[in-house]
Amino acid sequence: MPERLSCDVLVVGGGHAALCAALSASARGADVLIAERAPAFFRGGNSRHTRDVRCLHDAASPYTSGAYGEEEFLGDLARVSGQGINERLARLTIAASAQLPGWMAAHGVIWQKPLRGTLHLSQTNVFMLGGGRAMLNAYYAGAQAAGVRTLYEANVHDFSITPEGRFGGATVTVAGVDHRVEAKAAVVSSGGFEANLRWLGQYWGDAVERFVVRGSPYNTGELLAELLEQGARPIGDPRQFHAVAVDGRAPTFDGGIVTRLDSVPFGIVVNTDGERFYDEGEDFWPKRYAIWGGLIARQKGQTAYSIIDSKALVHFLPSVFPPIQAPSVQELAQRLGVDPAAVASTVARFNASVRKGAFDPAALDDCCTAGLAPPKSHWARPIDTPPYYGYPLRPGITFTYMGVEVDQSARVQLASGRSAENIFAAGEIMSGNILKEGYLAGFGLTIGGVFGRIAGEGAADYALA
Repeated sequence: MPERLSCDVLVVGGGHAALCAALSASARGADVLIAERAPAFFRGGNSRHTRDVRCLHDAASPYTSGAYGEEEFLGDLARVSGQGINERLARLTIAASAQLPGWMAAHGVIWQKPLRGTLHLSQTNVFMLGGGRAMLNAYYAGAQAAGVRTLYEANVHDFSITPEGRFGGATVTVAGVDHRVEAKAAVVSSGGFEANLRWLGQYWGDAVERFVVRGSPYNTGELLAELLEQGARPIGDPRQFHAVAVDGRAPTFDGGIVTRLDSVPFGIVVNTDGERFYDEGEDFWPKRYAIWGGLIARQKGQTAYSIIDSKALVHFLPSVFPPIQAPSVQELAQRLGVDPAAVASTVARFNASVRKGAFDPAALDDCCTAGLAPPKSHWARPIDTPPYYGYPLRPGITFTYMGVEVDQSARVQLASGRSAENIFAAGEIMSGNILKEGYLAGFGLTIGGVFGRIAGEGAADYALA
């Protein structure tokens, strides 16, 4: 490699958003260089662990069960992300998402019908055959064929922003050797800082020692920190993140989607004292599963336990780890390491509060509790059919929401009030512009795809002007 590198567009990152940017910039005629921090085998950041994307569509298709309109999509987002979302950027994302399935298919993604147990997503999301890794392999093959260069194990630093808001170059370290990159425009798609436990510890304290980072260990946020130090305007609450309930036996890093637990709506969840602490049936799981990481993070020891009986096993995809099984609730609690008397009492109170209804895992049914705090609003059935099963739960962080502010053209906004002239951002590093809290299943890929394409096209247009 030469000591100095030049290109029209430098894309920092190697996941879905970055490749959408690179492919879009290349299609405009730009010479594109991708700097991916991970080794080639682990390329793609959190995108390796994805399987579906949420998108707008006006009718059923071979891959979706019905229409998903703009107002329904926006309503779902507003319910999970609370007040104060940037409606302009949200509507832009939703409207542009209608083009994603076709664009992704044109770049090698193959769609399939949703699998059993994918929990109410057949209407709203489309599923990739082979998941995120197959998607990334298709993207990289297309990028290579188009002449896009990729550097692996490439650490980008010394990212320079001039006082006028212009990208002034960056250093890329590969195999211990520094190379200065000169580019006419830059797209930053390097993820959040979820794998930087020291940084997370500034907001969560010692609790981070028991967090599970279910995504890439390479998303440590150094470039985000540099952008903020260089005057990029921050957006998003640093304590907010997309975090789900994962199996407590999962590895600290990179466990992926197979460690996620979807058993929560079909039983109860107790903390280390054997007490319930939240409504397990509040809403459809794809609209609530991402609050459970934060809920568990706020429990003692950042640990909880999902308890179900044998009736529930057929209704969800299990984690990669087998459930803990016992012939009675007390024995199950003992095997989980929770006080058997406390768990037995909690289960007895729950069972007594259940009001009979027509159980329907595909709808917001009328199976609920009465006189119980916290309530269970849907899918409440007595836990009374042995054998009983349990899973230990830990908070599994996917990505953080604090990032850089962007405008509709994906340009990074500066604290000075300017828009960066030739610096664009896409993906998790700017997700906090739209996600304030909570999450919708598949929406991370939506943001990455929409803003990746916008950023790539904008960077190419600037570079070639």
